[in-house]
Amino acid sequence: MATYAIGDLQGCHAEFEALLARLDFSPSRDRLWLAGDLVNRGPGSLACLRRCVELDGAASVVLGNHDLHLLAVARGHGKLKRKDTLAAILDAPDRDMMLDWLRRQPLLVADDDRGQVMTHAGILPQWSVARASELAAEAEAVLGGPDADDFFAVMYGNRPALWEETLTGEDRIRAIVNVFTRMRFIDAEGTLDFDAKEGLDSAPEGFAPWFTYPRADSATLLFGHWAALEGRTPGARIEARALDTGCVWGGSLTALDLDSGERIVEPAQATAE
Repeated sequence: MATYAIGDLQGCHAEFEALLARLDFSPSRDRLWLAGDLVNRGPGSLACLRRCVELDGAASVVLGNHDLHLLAVARGHGKLKRKDTLAAILDAPDRDMMLDWLRRQPLLVADDDRGQVMTHAGILPQWSVARASELAAEAEAVLGGPDADDFFAVMYGNRPALWEETLTGEDRIRAIVNVFTRMRFIDAEGTLDFDAKEGLDSAPEGFAPWFTYPRADSATLLFGHWAALEGRTPGARIEARALDTGCVWGGSLTALDLDSGERIVEPAQATAE
């Protein structure tokens, strides 16, 4: 049995299927970790989501910011953007089943035996893995529960940018979700910057990539979200593995063998506009 972690699909269905074929992936034998952003911007968002639902049981999925955007728009909160490729999902006859499955996916998955943890964007250095797991579960209970609609109505926003244990209500859940799905640059206190989205040289003054700050534990953190890194983590002071290699932007879709550390790459077939 092999376990592979795969970066952001973002609707790159043809490349996803080609990568699974390259891996000789068998859902009865092997396992996948999918780093979130299953949908949007690429041409095959509906096919990607259907395939991931089909793989349920063989795949562990974490939610990304584009997945949450889909869930919010489907409930009437937020609007489709010009470059979104979500309309086919929203119009699909099986949309309710797929969206219900999606909102019940976690924000964090972990393999304690391997010491590996995956989220879409990363984990604050101020959070231990145990604390991050608790906070993920707290937000997951809202996203997958009866209060989901109330949260999606107020999900969009950059405040609070600094996590504090005393946060409550919608601010608390928004802060947790933003860390797990939107984080790139932070300052020494853990304040998130939401404006810089390119490579390392775009860091605002006083900010640096979250993985360049030390942690108290030795966990290996796997994440997607940051295509501009091209699968690299320069200056990392922790064990961090970047999985998003920008397939939707003309790069590639990457699978990381969690046992051997080998990277298997499927080149993009097209580039999003």
